[in-house]
Amino acid sequence: MRQIFLDTETTGLNPESGDRIVEIGCVEMVSRRLSGNDKHFYLNPERKGSEEAIKIHGLTDEFLADKPKFGEVAAELLDFLQGAEVIIHNAAFDVGFLNAELKRLGRQPFHTVAAKVTDTLLMAREMFPGKANSLDALCKRLEVDNAHRTLHGALLDAGLLAEVYIRLTRGQDSLVIHHEEDPASPLADLAQDLSGFELPVIDATEEELAAHEAVLADLDKACGGKTIWRNAMA
Repeated sequence: MRQIFLDTETTGLNPESGDRIVEIGCVEMVSRRLSGNDKHFYLNPERKGSEEAIKIHGLTDEFLADKPKFGEVAAELLDFLQGAEVIIHNAAFDVGFLNAELKRLGRQPFHTVAAKVTDTLLMAREMFPGKANSLDALCKRLEVDNAHRTLHGALLDAGLLAEVYIRLTRGQDSLVIHHEEDPASPLADLAQDLSGFELPVIDATEEELAAHEAVLADLDKACGGKTIWRNAMA
């Protein structure tokens, strides 16, 4: 399945009060490799942006004044997303804004376009409970370089999210990224292809097995003998 990492920037926090989308970035991944087939739109929101939002993304009313409206790019965007798994950090926020824009156009809601929506914020909260799980926090924790992220940007953040997702799902240590059209893009750096490496399998020593068993015994004692995996092995 195609996976598309999506991010938006907006005029504010609440689509129900009239806030609109000002930027959409989409990064496509096929077979866990970025294809370079991305989509990026700046949009005229037809309203003023809040000062707080502009401080975050830097997209001023003057810059956006001559950009297309959402309705002018909707068909191209929906065709690109059709049938893909769409991966978003804090999906409720972005999907809420997209649904508000689609409703204005009389179109069906977002879930009828995407085959599946995956929220990496929920994934991160399950993996790192009680910790900060913003995109910046995950980049730091998972050693994804985001030094160039001085302002939020939809395409930049979608690319960072792709790197974070790969490390969250642990099937691959890094991406091989192809972005030949813009060598200066932060997505242009080529990561090392790890497919040629063979990892050795090292058996635990008797001392290590004993130490592991002691830890399991302590866990079993702490939860009153309710460790499911130990019961299943009995």
